[in-house]
Amino acid sequence: MRSFTVPWIPHDDVITPQDIQGVRGFGVADAADPLATVMERKLTRMRAKHAQTREYMEINALRGIVKDGAGVALYDYFDEFGLAQQSVDFVLGTAGTNVQAKCREVLRDIEVELKGETMTGVLALVSPGFFDKLIGHSKVEEAYKYFTATGAQPLREDTRRRFPFAGIVFEEYNATVTLSTGATETLIPANEGIAFPLGTMDTFVTYGAPANLIETVNTMGLPIYARQLARLDGSAIDVKTEASPLPVNKRPRLAVKIQTSN
Repeated sequence: MRSFTVPWIPHDDVITPQDIQGVRGFGVADAADPLATVMERKLTRMRAKHAQTREYMEINALRGIVKDGAGVALYDYFDEFGLAQQSVDFVLGTAGTNVQAKCREVLRDIEVELKGETMTGVLALVSPGFFDKLIGHSKVEEAYKYFTATGAQPLREDTRRRFPFAGIVFEEYNATVTLSTGATETLIPANEGIAFPLGTMDTFVTYGAPANLIETVNTMGLPIYARQLARLDGSAIDVKTEASPLPVNKRPRLAVKIQTSN
């Protein structure tokens, strides 16, 4: 049995009279911006922050490490479960590398680790550098040319998103987040990627705890909570949101680290 503490991630904002007084509503010539519109705008921004934090945590959990919104490591699932991460070096800088054989190695590593789980396919989220080296490799370039010729127009459309090759769907994932500390972090390191199975039943799970409120004690946790509190002196309305997500990769070895060392 393993016990993991669920992190608590709050966001606070405030609506003051200055947010409403004398401010025109969107598309309205004479009326002031109503309170409901200001509230919706602030909640939308706060919800986006929670969504970014959740994605940041889930991508890192795929790689075996859970971090909070400040980039602090909470858990290393490989250490917690006493396992070693599987890794495959595609060596894409070498013209003679058999890239199909590397893909088969990844697929077989995942299939061995399923151990009764199911999957519908394998997706690999890769950095821009890895993706460019993959589609530019001498043993992949021809396949990529035929793939783009059958549907997308490579000279007019962005064809980076999905490229199926040898049983794996490679997707360029070029996401960078701003942490609560103000620092930025790229979710997939340069020249790396993470390959994992799709369609599993109970491998990748994000748990949620109830809000830090008396009224939510012993209830099922929701993805996000929001409330508004009017100040007693009438000077403002406090807007508070919170979430307590904990993504868990129950079988860390199913997510195979892929990289190119040259």
